[in-house]
Parts: sequence; C-alpha cells; structure tokens
Amino acid sequence: MISLECDNLFATWRDQARWLLSHQVDPSQVSWGEAEVADLFATDEPIPEGLGPFQARIPKALLELLESAACYHGDQRWSLLYEVLWRVSHGDRTAMLAGDKLGSELQRRIKQVSREAHHLHAFVRFIALPAGARPELPEYVAWHEPAHDILKSASQHFIGRMGRHRWMIATPLDGVYYDGEQLIHQRECPEAWRQLAQNVEDPHSAMWLTYYSHIFNPARLNPKVMEGHLPSRFWKNLPEGKLIPGLISEARTGKQKDGQATLIGTKPGKKILSGQG
Repeated sequence: MISLECDNLFATWRDQARWLLSHQVDPSQVSWGEAEVADLFATDEPIPEGLGPFQARIPKALLELLESAACYHGDQRWSLLYEVLWRVSHGDRTAMLAGDKLGSELQRRIKQVSREAHHLHAFVRFIALPAGARPELPEYVAWHEPAHDILKSASQHFIGRMGRHRWMIATPLDGVYYDGEQLIHQRECPEAWRQLAQNVEDPHSAMWLTYYSHIFNPARLNPKVMEGHLPSRFWKNLPEGKLIPGLISEARTGKQKDGQATLIGTKPGKKILSGQG
C-alpha cells in the first residue's frame, strides 16, 4: 500500500496521481490521508523516481470535474478521484457519468460543492466596521462556516458586487481579503481575522431584526421547504437566525392560521362610514 498526503491541494494531488498512473499503480494500492495516518500505511518497497512508461490522454472535461469534486469534504476525498481517473484513463468514460455508481458519487459531490458556493453567496452577511477605522483594516467583514472548500473560488462573486470596497470573509479554516485590487486567500485563516469577523457589532442589527420579523409570513410557512433553502446550520451566524426558531414556534401554535389577520386587526385605522341613501 502506498500512502500519500497532498495537503488538501488539488495541484499536489494531480501531480501525485499523474505519477501513480504512469507507473500503473492500481487504486486499491494507494491511499491518501493525513501525514500521521500516512505513516501507518507507508510501503517498505522503494518508490521509483520520475514518471513511468504509461501515458494516457485525459479529457480536459474530466480534470475540471475532478477539480470541482476535490473541494468536497468527506471520506475517500482523494481516493475516489484517483479511481475515476484510473477508469477513464483505461477507456471507461462512464466513470464520469451519473449513471455509473462511481460517477454518481462524483456528480453528487460536485452538486454539493456547487450548492455550498450558492450558500456562501446567499448567506454571507457583511458588517461595516465603524467609520474612521484603521486604513489597513477592511471596510466590511463577515464570518461564514462552509461545509466544503469553496471560499477561494466562490468568493470571487463578491468582487463585482462590492466594488472597490475592502472586505474580508473569515471561516474556521481559511479566509479571503480583498484590498480593492486583488483577492488574497489564506489557507489558514489568521486568528486576527477570525476575532474581527466574529466580534464586530452591527449597528443596524435592531432595524434589520424588526424588518425581518414583520415580513415573516406565518401563513406561508413550510418548515421542510425553509430548511431546504436555508439550512439550520447557518442560522447561528445570521442576524435573523435567533428569531427564526421563535417565529416557527409561533406559526405552529396558531399564527400560521390567524397571525397576519390578528396583527392587522390590532392596528389603528380610520372608520369608514356607510353611505346614506
């Protein structure tokens, strides 16, 4: 068994996979893991240097699929990619397709990564730092907890949306900072970034919570659909997140039927006199 560690970098894995493929190393004979785990499975056999004699033409489309799937966090993260690569390089392109068992898992991971990128775009809440903050600090900061490695690529979306403003997104693993000209990605998020993003106070939070609570429509609540569009794991990092459980509870205990009518009925209004004939 050959055990490798690619530091969760696709470029490193690609070079390793190219070497393995050139020496015709079967997927069952190789494993990727953390460095400590890798030592447990290290082979006693000498590993030849340089590329081997086998050459395969790999479709560009496959490399794009593998790079996207490489962002997925889960078991067999890198081994599955090599198994797909192995089969396609030996003429079996069904390994790329959803109709194949292996291809189905590949496509599922790609879909999950794409969905996580959408969640970043939808649920990041930038908070403005106080006016007059130090010029080396970003103007807007946000904290997000993605399930997969999508921050570096998906955060490109905000460059056009935020103009030339300086902004930063910190996560438990990595972070990005846009200085107005270029996007800087840190694979290990600096502790200062984490502290800044998690502890900044939003001066407009009260106004936003009032607005959100008033536009929430209990009559249209479908918790299952809501969870599909707004997974509960994001609630804790959204300003309105602390309101959602209570609003759902109120809807289930009566307001789903009469919440809006009752609210409207309590508001003052003008009396309309009936016409006299």
